[in-house]
Amino acid sequence: MLEAVLFDQDGVIIDTERNGHRVAFNRAFERCGYPEIVWDEDLYHKLLQVGGGKERTKYYFEKFYDGDRPPENIEEFAAEMHKVKTEIFVGMITELPLRPGIHRFMSELKEAGVKIGICTTSNEKVANTVANVILSDIPFDVVIAGDMVKHKKPDPEIYNMAMEKIGVSPEHVLVVEDSHIGVTAGKRAGCLVIATYNDYTKQEDLSEADFIVSCLGDYDGEKAAVLKAAFPITSDDVVLASFFI
Repeated sequence: MLEAVLFDQDGVIIDTERNGHRVAFNRAFERCGYPEIVWDEDLYHKLLQVGGGKERTKYYFEKFYDGDRPPENIEEFAAEMHKVKTEIFVGMITELPLRPGIHRFMSELKEAGVKIGICTTSNEKVANTVANVILSDIPFDVVIAGDMVKHKKPDPEIYNMAMEKIGVSPEHVLVVEDSHIGVTAGKRAGCLVIATYNDYTKQEDLSEADFIVSCLGDYDGEKAAVLKAAFPITSDDVVLASFFI
């Protein structure tokens, strides 16, 4: 019996990576004195394998930066730049559309009495903007951001914390993710996992997920192409709904 559904944010609720976070990082580099640094789409996909914006920035300077003036204190620079990037991104995020089926699915879950939450490696300010502004009509039971946990995905800490806060056990929880590290975190937490892939993650190894779909689907819009299902689904193009409840 399903008692809770925990959603990743970036790439699941909103397809934020390509034209959201990536662009915000590039603008932040410019503001912070590195206008020559521009993360293109291929590089950003490599960087997405590291969870967390500050961690991603440090990883870039460790593995990819080929300039002659790296930050003197990478920890301080990454923290300060991430504040700038967050400010830029929050100003952009309300203009980005929800992914197909997200609002419908959340609404149906709440109507059925299922608890729902957001578990994201993103900044707390961004997570609260999504939960309280973009999805203000959805009453979330828990919202946990990356800075609220010590270990980011693929570590399961964020999902374990969410389950503890809302009082549910893994066998009654569905996690909705879009990436390899997110799927890994959900499975390590002992949950059933749906992977809703996007352009950035469709080539990643999502095989550990119980379901792999292109989106959650809308009755009057885009339907879900199902690549994998833990139990039979009657159509190749569907709206994922009450059979989970």
